[in-house]
Amino acid sequence: MPHDPYRALYVHLPFCVKRCAYCDFATAAVPTDAPEIDAYVEDLCLQIRRKAKEGELGSVETVYLGGGTPSHLGLSRLSMLLYTLSLSMRLEPDVECTMEANPESLTERMVRDIWALGVNRLSIGVQSFDDEVLRTLGRAHSAGDARRAIEAAMTRFDNVSVDLMCGIPGQSEESFEAGVREAVALGAAHVSVYPLIVEPHTPFDAAVLAGEMDEPDDDVEASHMEIAARVLGEAGFERYEVASYARPGFQCRHNVAYWTGVPYLGLGRSAATMTQNAERRMRVKDGAVTDDLDARQMAAEDLMLGMRMTRGVSDERVERAAELLPRASETLADLEDRGLVVHEGGRWRPTERGWLCGNELYGDLFDLAP
Repeated sequence: MPHDPYRALYVHLPFCVKRCAYCDFATAAVPTDAPEIDAYVEDLCLQIRRKAKEGELGSVETVYLGGGTPSHLGLSRLSMLLYTLSLSMRLEPDVECTMEANPESLTERMVRDIWALGVNRLSIGVQSFDDEVLRTLGRAHSAGDARRAIEAAMTRFDNVSVDLMCGIPGQSEESFEAGVREAVALGAAHVSVYPLIVEPHTPFDAAVLAGEMDEPDDDVEASHMEIAARVLGEAGFERYEVASYARPGFQCRHNVAYWTGVPYLGLGRSAATMTQNAERRMRVKDGAVTDDLDARQMAAEDLMLGMRMTRGVSDERVERAAELLPRASETLADLEDRGLVVHEGGRWRPTERGWLCGNELYGDLFDLAP
């Protein structure tokens, strides 16, 4: 059976000026003039043209250039990549096209040119507006660089997203709250807030194992997330996903696609692709199958992913899932008894406690179809 058309495209650009102390992504720190970046971008352009010729890009509604640090590629390579995309698919204003950027490599000229070439959403990896916290993270930019980058972005883009991190060693509540307020004051339309996770085999992991750094404190991270919810809510942002807040009309459609079972195509090193039809959902990364789900498992995963979203899942979705998963309604009722979800207005929604205890919430739903 053929797969449903891809409606989201992710393009992986795995190069950075340096690797941060917490990073476990498939990225490489290389100089911006490294020949390997040229070879990689040229190959990526060939892949894009090939997929267009095969008819795989005709239904794409969102494009996401992620990394690594796409802005580290420089303007000439980004121009070639974006021009190839514009020739290979419909890259018009109704197609959300996001590019990630870091403050140290985003310039006003780059902002002007990528906007002209079809990028209409810019996601800036700020992480903090506190220079001491940035040094702890091993970031390549300063707080001043972050402010200048956002101001440059605002010269063309009305859809600017800012990434912030919380629960970082040495990061006070006052420092974190000031950072959230600064993102709002600078004009961000979207803010993502990620708790620090110490991943294996990173410099942070080595520091924790050596007793040089404390592990992130769950209570501190929860407190920081509550601060973000309060400050952003007061500023008119709506929390639409566990880690994401947006002004009305500025939700990231590409991120929503991941949480709502939309088929997506990944191009580039370590990019994942998800194909599906009514009977099967499969994810492939680096040529290997990472997930191969049958219809029952798809239904359970849809319930689980839906609980990442503020809107949760509808009664109709639960009823359809229950045809394949007889324990679905019983499990949701149990989760409600434990304060992890709430049923209101014809929808099952996660509570704040449900998000904070995500392992319980997501685990119980996915276990409906082991």
